[in-house]
Amino acid sequence: MEQTDAITAFAALAQPTRLDAFRLLVKAGPDGMAAGEIADALGARQNTMSANLSVLHAAGLVESRREGRSIRYFAAMGRVGALVDFLVEDCCGGRPDLCPPVGDCA
Repeated sequence: MEQTDAITAFAALAQPTRLDAFRLLVKAGPDGMAAGEIADALGARQNTMSANLSVLHAAGLVESRREGRSIRYFAAMGRVGALVDFLVEDCCGGRPDLCPPVGDCA
């Protein structure tokens, strides 16, 4: 991942509603959620949620699939993995064998 891609992803997540929507989609897993379901779950207006999902989509953090009249969204977990890899790329001075798994860093 390039630095500009990482910055775009972080900028997309640097807004409360978008961060909440992204985390909700991560929790939903491979089933994803329809845009209206996301808006309802977060108490947001549908047009506002649509705009926020567009920002997340443009950053590559969510994928979408049309289902009839609605659009179902999914967290782009491959992109999330690439973002995490970017953050820890030079962990422990470039010696990943010395680094604990990312989830164990506390």
